Amino acid sequence: MAQSMARTVDVRVKRVSAVADKAPEYRFRVADYAVILKPNVMSLVVFTALVGLFLAPGTIDALSAVIAIVCIALGAGGAGAVNMWYDRDIDLTMSRTRARPIPAGRMNPRAALVFGSVLATASVGVMAVFVNVVAAVLLAVTFVYYVFIYTVWLKRRTPHNIVIGGASGALPPVIGWAAVSGGVDLGALALFAIIFLWTPPHSWALALFRRDDYARARVPMLPVAAGERATRNQILVYSLLLIPATLVPVAIGLSGALYGVGASILGVMFMRHALRVWRDTTDASARPMFGFSIVYLFAIFVFLLADSAIPLS
Repeated sequence: MAQSMARTVDVRVKRVSAVADKAPEYRFRVADYAVILKPNVMSLVVFTALVGLFLAPGTIDALSAVIAIVCIALGAGGAGAVNMWYDRDIDLTMSRTRARPIPAGRMNPRAALVFGSVLATASVGVMAVFVNVVAAVLLAVTFVYYVFIYTVWLKRRTPHNIVIGGASGALPPVIGWAAVSGGVDLGALALFAIIFLWTPPHSWALALFRRDDYARARVPMLPVAAGERATRNQILVYSLLLIPATLVPVAIGLSGALYGVGASILGVMFMRHALRVWRDTTDASARPMFGFSIVYLFAIFVFLLADSAIPLS
């Protein structure tokens, strides 16, 4: 019996050792911590916030402006890190995301959660102390909206996740605006509307050619929940709403002729992509539209910035 017990203990020890050998070895890698901040998304967030800051009425000293932009960047990065912590199960099943640090086993999920939460909290506090309370509140709302309303509540429950959740991505230029003016007015809302209406066609174009990924992860993106034809129809509808929205800054006097011409040309190009996707029966046109949509939004805000620097009647 003693020999039998010894053999049993020996087997259990070997099993524990085998599990321990398979356990991930987390190591601190600066590159991984940069990745969970979603730098591609952060760069667009920072740029649109910077444009909002430049276009806002009033003045702001250079140091406060730098602090505001850094806080917006850190807040966005913190939200991205918490998003990756929560979505680690989804990321593991999707080919587009399984190489991220958490699903790949290179980072402890708890470390990502703590890192993102600390960045977001610190950014809001610094914004309140060194810039103004309105900008800080908007930054906090952006984080809460993206993490709790979009990531936790909407993303896994409704095909309208992108439409409703898109508000968080549209707030950065409003935060930049509030950092200067201390409030929100029609100009800030015009910038918000551009990004808000741009988000659905941009995201649904991605979802069309990544449909299998989302279906495997059981995320009810529109192509999965309603089908590809309905998705193409919605892309066209939101594109038709987006183009006139981009001309609102001209109508309210926020921008002038340079921006008006640039936005009109870009709008024609965007609609060509949307129409191609709408007419297509495959996903061949969705990938080019997704790529162009990123360039489009960046270019729209470049023209807004250029127009403020080179005013034309």
